[in-house]
Amino acid sequence: MSGVASVVQTPVFGLTLTLVVYALAQLLFARTRFLLLHPVLVSIVVIIAILKLTGISYDDYMKGGGIIAYFLAPAVVALGLPLFEELRELRKNALSITISIVFASLIGILSAVVPALFLGNGAQLAESLAPKSVTTPIAMDVARAMGGIPPLTASVVVLTGVFGAVLGPVILRLVGVAEGVAFGVAMGAASHGIGTARAFEEGPLEGAASSLALCLNGIVTALIAPPLVRLLLSLVPQG
Repeated sequence: MSGVASVVQTPVFGLTLTLVVYALAQLLFARTRFLLLHPVLVSIVVIIAILKLTGISYDDYMKGGGIIAYFLAPAVVALGLPLFEELRELRKNALSITISIVFASLIGILSAVVPALFLGNGAQLAESLAPKSVTTPIAMDVARAMGGIPPLTASVVVLTGVFGAVLGPVILRLVGVAEGVAFGVAMGAASHGIGTARAFEEGPLEGAASSLALCLNGIVTALIAPPLVRLLLSLVPQG
């Protein structure tokens, strides 16, 4: 047992567990194409179940899982390549993309903050949920700056991304947005990195537009979330 315990407490365990579970989840999704079996969602559920059933602590898991988390920020930077490759097409839609991002940021913030404020004593909850639609590194910093709870923010950001990636394409097709820049911008602005990965499955233009939306939405949200949340908090008294 001591040998097993020593392995569990090494970075190799968390890293291997994450990669194996995600690879199997991808195979499952490829075979079924069932929306609720999205690889990220399945991986989250399976890893949580394994940790709970085995009694392995989150801290032990994150010794390896944190290695993957470390590459989240560099992965966002790497999105600059598809942006460069599709720059000409994106320039043609610069005005519509800019307007869409501003509205997307406002809606993303308000859809999380307004319900939280009416839950009672929801100030810190509102501060934690406000940046739910932007990529995790930015979201956690924005929440921390406002006085929110960064771990809660990270959890909600992941859930937002997963459900956006799962349901976003379905909803967009229902309203007649099936491809192109509009599809990509909607996915990136609403469900950040996970949605962007899903947009790349549709094509390089969709992926590039989603990458741009992910970055711009992060910037706009970082700028407007703190003053907007303060304004809303002043309008809705907290008991």
